[in-house]
Amino acid sequence: MSIQTPQKPLPGAYIQTPAISRFQSLQSRQSISVPPQQSQALNQQSQSVQNGGQRSESQDIPPIERAAKAVNEALSEESRYPDLDSYIGQGISSEYEVTTQPAWAPFQKTKMHPIPDRIFAQYNRAQVSTIMGLFADFNHAWVAIDNALYLWDYTHPSPDLVSFEEQPHTITAVRLVKPRVGVFVPAVIRLLVVATTADIIIIGLSAQPAQHGGQSVALYTLKMSAPVKGLDVNIIEGSDSTGRIFFSGRLSDDVYEFTYQQEEKWFQNRCTKVNHTRKGYSTFTPATLFGQRAQQETVVQMIMDDTRRLLYTLSSRSTIRTFHMKGNGILELVITKPLGQTLSNVGHMTSQSDLISPSMAIVSISAITAQEATKIHLMASTSTGCRIFMSATSSYGNYSSSSNAPTSMQVQHVKFPPADSTTSNSTQMTNYSNTPSINTSSSSLVPTRSAIRYAPGYFLAFIVKDQQSGTDLLFVSGPDSARIARPQDQQRLTRYAELALWLNLGSRAEDVGLATEPFAASSSPVGFGNELAVQFDKPTAEVAILTNTGVHMLRRRRLVDIFAAALRLGGGDEGLEGEVKKFIRQYGPGETASTALAVACGQAFDVTSDSRLARILDLDVLEHARKAFIEYGGKPLFNENSMLDQSVPAIDLVQPSPRHRGLSRYISRLVRSIWKAPILRESITPTGGLVISSSVSMIKLKEISQDLTKLKEFLNVNKSFIEGLAGPEALGNVRTKQDEVCLQAEHRALHALVILIDNIIEGLAFVLVLYDEKIEETVLSLANEVRQQVRNLSYEGLCTTALGKQLAKDLVKAIVNRNILSGSNVETVAEALRRRCGSFCSADDVVIFKAQEYVKRASEAGADSDACRDYLNESLRLFKQVTGSLSMEQMNWIIENYVSLQFYAGSIQLCLDKAQESDRGNRALTWIQEGRPPGDKRAEAFEFRRRCYDLVHQVILAVERSRTESPDMVDGHLTLTGRRREEAADEIDSSNDEVFQTDLYDWYLQENWSDRLLEVESPFVITYLERRSSDDIAHADLLWKYYLQHERYQDAAMVQLALAKSQFVLSLDQRIQYLGNAKTNASTTRPGIARSTRTEVLREISDLLDVANIQSDLLQRLKGESRISPDRRPEVLEELNGPVLPLTVLFNTYCEPAFYFDLCILIYEAADHRVASDIKATWQNLLDGVHTQAELMDQGPQPYEMVAEAVRTLGNRLGLSEIMFPVGDLLPMLKRYAFNYQNNVGPETWVVDIFTDLQVPYESIYGVLESMFYNDEPPFQGRNRRFIGNDLVYVAKAWFHDSLRGSGMIFGGEDNAIAVSEMLHTVMQTGLDDRRLEECQDLRMRIETMLR
Repeated sequence: MSIQTPQKPLPGAYIQTPAISRFQSLQSRQSISVPPQQSQALNQQSQSVQNGGQRSESQDIPPIERAAKAVNEALSEESRYPDLDSYIGQGISSEYEVTTQPAWAPFQKTKMHPIPDRIFAQYNRAQVSTIMGLFADFNHAWVAIDNALYLWDYTHPSPDLVSFEEQPHTITAVRLVKPRVGVFVPAVIRLLVVATTADIIIIGLSAQPAQHGGQSVALYTLKMSAPVKGLDVNIIEGSDSTGRIFFSGRLSDDVYEFTYQQEEKWFQNRCTKVNHTRKGYSTFTPATLFGQRAQQETVVQMIMDDTRRLLYTLSSRSTIRTFHMKGNGILELVITKPLGQTLSNVGHMTSQSDLISPSMAIVSISAITAQEATKIHLMASTSTGCRIFMSATSSYGNYSSSSNAPTSMQVQHVKFPPADSTTSNSTQMTNYSNTPSINTSSSSLVPTRSAIRYAPGYFLAFIVKDQQSGTDLLFVSGPDSARIARPQDQQRLTRYAELALWLNLGSRAEDVGLATEPFAASSSPVGFGNELAVQFDKPTAEVAILTNTGVHMLRRRRLVDIFAAALRLGGGDEGLEGEVKKFIRQYGPGETASTALAVACGQAFDVTSDSRLARILDLDVLEHARKAFIEYGGKPLFNENSMLDQSVPAIDLVQPSPRHRGLSRYISRLVRSIWKAPILRESITPTGGLVISSSVSMIKLKEISQDLTKLKEFLNVNKSFIEGLAGPEALGNVRTKQDEVCLQAEHRALHALVILIDNIIEGLAFVLVLYDEKIEETVLSLANEVRQQVRNLSYEGLCTTALGKQLAKDLVKAIVNRNILSGSNVETVAEALRRRCGSFCSADDVVIFKAQEYVKRASEAGADSDACRDYLNESLRLFKQVTGSLSMEQMNWIIENYVSLQFYAGSIQLCLDKAQESDRGNRALTWIQEGRPPGDKRAEAFEFRRRCYDLVHQVILAVERSRTESPDMVDGHLTLTGRRREEAADEIDSSNDEVFQTDLYDWYLQENWSDRLLEVESPFVITYLERRSSDDIAHADLLWKYYLQHERYQDAAMVQLALAKSQFVLSLDQRIQYLGNAKTNASTTRPGIARSTRTEVLREISDLLDVANIQSDLLQRLKGESRISPDRRPEVLEELNGPVLPLTVLFNTYCEPAFYFDLCILIYEAADHRVASDIKATWQNLLDGVHTQAELMDQGPQPYEMVAEAVRTLGNRLGLSEIMFPVGDLLPMLKRYAFNYQNNVGPETWVVDIFTDLQVPYESIYGVLESMFYNDEPPFQGRNRRFIGNDLVYVAKAWFHDSLRGSGMIFGGEDNAIAVSEMLHTVMQTGLDDRRLEECQDLRMRIETMLR
């Protein structure tokens, strides 16, 4: 049973998207429009909810919770029914509504059971006396004729007489009381106390259900009696809670107690009598004085209030005495209330009234228990028909309790009789909306012979209007509970509203008894008198009245009975409409809707012509009730005062209609007795066994289920007529946006209740099924935690909460598992469960149970048998059919069993299917692809899938453990276990579930199985590593390693390049290492990679590597730089020992300011800076700087050596670039440096040696020297030209020897040789030293010789 509304939205289901038909009606009727301010407010609220994301709690409540809330509110409202003290306050009243219309009568006579002829036969033989009475709670009457007592079941058409004739004395009083606990055998449930002229005797009484439906009683002689001769006992009363028995006689006002015990004790007989009012010799004082009889006061009535442990007596002088029952058999007189005090109290409330005067008498008293009222203790009825309500307080001003005896009693309220024909009409209650005057002079109940009150306020007064006829006129009234519960004027105090009726008994009443259980709607005064709440839950009160003609049965009519009768006797459509409107005026639209619905569902009863009580199933009445519910159910109300609160959606500002209140009220009244009750109750037998019983009878559960089923059928049949259940077509009738919002709210509320009805029906069906099984075994099979939850589970929880539904499913599983173990047919059991309570045992559950049975069979067959494989495959097929219905607990059980049977592949299949079934929209994958944003609801889908994948991980671990137990191959053949492991591996590798593969790879790394990850042949590995590489360097390293392992060098180079350029926390050396490896990988050729692409990548890597090397040199140099402050040094080093910085930053921030000219030149090279002047100037600055640095050194190499090394090192790094290493500029620059700063220091050819060491072509060196020789630039002018000449001879000689080693011409050609020869001739004239001159001449001769 689903608790969700249909997914397809209704037209106009949102305020901002109204239904088309409504717009059409607005266009055709421009006169009907929404008030501008209201429409604007509604639209603002709609947009606020649509755009702002602010949703009220009410909107987020699931339908079943919304309905449960409505039912709980209804129950709470009815539990707050006013207590008696609140509407019977200090003062007087005379308000009655005495009806003359049979339909509105509060009580009705159901049947008169005649006195059997056999009783009359015995009566005719009476010689001394005859008294009669009722044991109404057993449906028995009694008559005492002289010394014989006869009992009979007055409901039986031909009853048997049960007689007691074993004593010879005349019977004077009879009373049925409860025995003291533990004195008699359990079969004795009552004691029949019989008083005679000589003794008081107790007789045991047992009762058994009779075949005709009543009870049959049996009497047991207990041989327990006490002498009472001379007391003339006529009053007996018993305490139900203590079993104490009190009595009094016609000759005094003494109160005696009859005590009894199991066995005689020292100084104490089994039975005795105790006088609690007189002590010592006064007990034996004679009743006459000097031969004259005194006017002795006697007790005429005695009543018990066990809730306060009080005994009240009424004397013949209208004195009320209150006794407090204490422990140890003590009975203490605490209050004596003479009639004079009572009249004095009343005198403070009203002016002179003939009804309250010394001439009147109190004819009866009735106790009002603490369960019914806190202040009011007693009601006294007068001979004038007045009811006097009295309260009692203790000495501390508190109201009395069972442990706190009262010390004073005051009149609280006086209810005068109803008006009669001689009094003013203004005193007659015809309309409670006005304040009528109080009639204090009505003689309508004069003279009242006797009266009695039953909770919660049924009052019966027997009036003798004609003394000669000897017949009683019965006045009976009862509280108008519906009006007391919901008074029309909420600002005023609740009034004591009563409905009354006159009945002519046609005979004299002898006794009155309550034939049903005493009324109690709750255990406390608040809510106690709510008859409305229990009208479908408890039997209707019935009063038996014994007269000299028979037993008259008087039935209390419920509100539903009155409404049904009003509909039946209303007289035509106009009369019916008037009756319904009258109901609405008096009781409100909500109560009217609830009552009409109950009548329409067949809850009303009436007495038939043959005096039978039957349901009212008259089609006309049911139809009128149906129309009343539909047409008078009211409309939802929009709370316009809250429209300015933009945070609350407009739909939550709607108060559902009275029809909704009536429906929720009716549901609450049907389920009130079970709603909070636990579904089971545990007890322990004396032998330690567990007994589980239902807290509610099965009959009661079936009755509630039947009533709810009728309600469901009614709503289903009439839903097209009920506003809120009619469906989308109802939106075509709305005229305004407000009407549309109200209709939506009504639909939401009613639809939730419909769902709740379905849930309760199925919940009750489930409980009935549960008790059909061996419930003790079922409960004991549950886990301790689940069992405790089941023990605390109420019917409300079962039907309205997710936990309740889950616990029900646990119980269903326990039932099925028990049947599996016992060998029963699981499919039959599960199918039966599904039919009766589908929500707790669906069709999918049946499949699951069947599959579980196959798993158990497989386990029994043995893991290596073919039958086991067949059972497992069949179970897997069934499980896969219902994957979406499998709980994680079930999945754990399945996987555990599969693994134990080495069904690895099936385990993995099922887990992956479960994961994908739980997330059909693949929301988890999109969440992963978007970088796993925190707080995203899609993360929940991933978390559930991961729970499924964790089961796969368990399977993998089990597979790994199995490798240590059994090898894959034996004698070159694959073992059975090995094949199963291969099947598991194939399932994993062939899965196209990217979320699973992602989670699996995460798990591999968590288990330090990175090598296994690199071996996986799946495209998901690359996707996974690429996705995770962006935020984890370990995954990035695995990615390029994965590429290398699969010979994808270009891709590996790209990853390494990305790592070198990334913002990961990497040192500069690590980045250089990545670049170096990337350069190596990019240089490796592979088919399928375009050369241009490879070249481009390689160039990018090389360029970045050059920059990184420059930055590394800079870093190393700055580490020893003394010019950096200590505070600045860590920051500088951290910046440089990280990502590769741009060249501009390196140059402008570090190299140039620090005069690192060699690095500046390298930056020129890397940046392709070709400005010759800048390059030349930087070289000059480099030479000057190195020389200066060398001169500052105390020890070490010569300056020229440092300069030569700097040039040589830089030349090697620059690769003799013509731009960055301009020989034409550097050679003259170095010659000038050598002449100016290092003249005659070091070898004379050290400058030229630098270039030859760098393998600069001799031709280039010679050309530069030749230009310097002819240019005659300072300082190489005049005689100083010889320095250039020496170098020319040195270079020409080396060039000559180098060219001889080749196979070509000397100096590369004849022209060059001639030019060199001529140059040497010129040089010899510059004044070379002798050694150079000799070398020059010798070289020239050899050149000339070779030219010939």
